[in-house]
Amino acid sequence: MTSDILVTGGTGTLGRLVVHRLLDAGGKARVLSRRGHQAGEGIEYVTGDLATGEGIAAAVDGAEVIVHCAGSSKGDGDKARNLVRAAARAGTRHLVYISVVGADRVPVVSGADRAMFGYFASKLAAERVVADSGVPWTTLRATQFHDLILMVARQMAKLPVIPVPAGFRFQPVDTGEVADRLVELALGQPAGLVPDIAGPRVYPVPALLRGYLRAAGRRRVMVPVPLPGRAARAVRAGANLAPGRAVGRRTWEDFLAERVASGA
Repeated sequence: MTSDILVTGGTGTLGRLVVHRLLDAGGKARVLSRRGHQAGEGIEYVTGDLATGEGIAAAVDGAEVIVHCAGSSKGDGDKARNLVRAAARAGTRHLVYISVVGADRVPVVSGADRAMFGYFASKLAAERVVADSGVPWTTLRATQFHDLILMVARQMAKLPVIPVPAGFRFQPVDTGEVADRLVELALGQPAGLVPDIAGPRVYPVPALLRGYLRAAGRRRVMVPVPLPGRAARAVRAGANLAPGRAVGRRTWEDFLAERVASGA
């Protein structure tokens, strides 16, 4: 396999797993980070900032493949633009991008929508930059990761009464399974927008929270809160779900048994 693979966001929840899987496959990985890191076996760390573009040209130099895992709730389009501009100049032959299911179906049109659902708009903006870049590309959309749902559940459980968005459902997917798929795509040929990857089950938000509370041995009162706006209406209608692509195998309960019940 080629060793010339750059992973942006390679120290994050998903990117870290992508890097480890590349190493397990016998290759090497270059990791883009805003802060310096000591090199590990098979890992080269390069410093750069996607938001400003500083250091990106040097980071992509010689990278035949880029797996773009870095992301946030805003500014992803500008970050992707800085990345693809450098990638095009460097002659990168394949850019793989991780997006989110619903990026094209959750309309973010107001300030209130952007505060809660800006992640969808940010991902869609980056998708469009990648597709229009001239660099051969592959984009994979995934549903929300178990890790993200757990982080939110832990924060909400700090409250004595948990406000729950009425009618919201999620289809959490295992981060490791997404990493497996990204590596498979990175080692293949550019394929454009590929089929989504989603978790095996769809859960109403109260069920996700009850699962966490039960695993953590805690009790909380939940109160449904209706959210206004077009974006919230789209989520209630299932725009963030991909029931036809429930290809993930690890359930929320499996994840909780390992990460919460074990104390991890």
